[in-house]
Amino acid sequence: MSDILERLAGVIDARRAGDPELSYVARLFAKGEDAILKKIGEEATETVMAAKDGEPARIVAETADLWFHSMIMLAWHGLRPADVLAELARREGLSGLDEQAARKSRERERQAGEE
Repeated sequence: MSDILERLAGVIDARRAGDPELSYVARLFAKGEDAILKKIGEEATETVMAAKDGEPARIVAETADLWFHSMIMLAWHGLRPADVLAELARREGLSGLDEQAARKSRERERQAGEE
């Protein structure tokens, strides 16, 4: 599965500097980060609505849109799908509650270091 994500990331990279009149990806990049983030918010809402409706094909389609736009956001920040997959692999086998507690602990340490 990571192969398709990397191929898609390559397409996003190739199109980001393209002509915004000819490429949806280039148009989003030209509009900037706020437009990309707004689109992720819209797609997240549509994904939730599809799940509430319970239509499997629509859930899959909306999730694909959400993932695609999330990949555009990753590219904006110079990140790749492999970065997310590595984080998921790091979390594998960890209790969700333990992971949440560890994040809170790291955040407290970060805040203490800023004071």
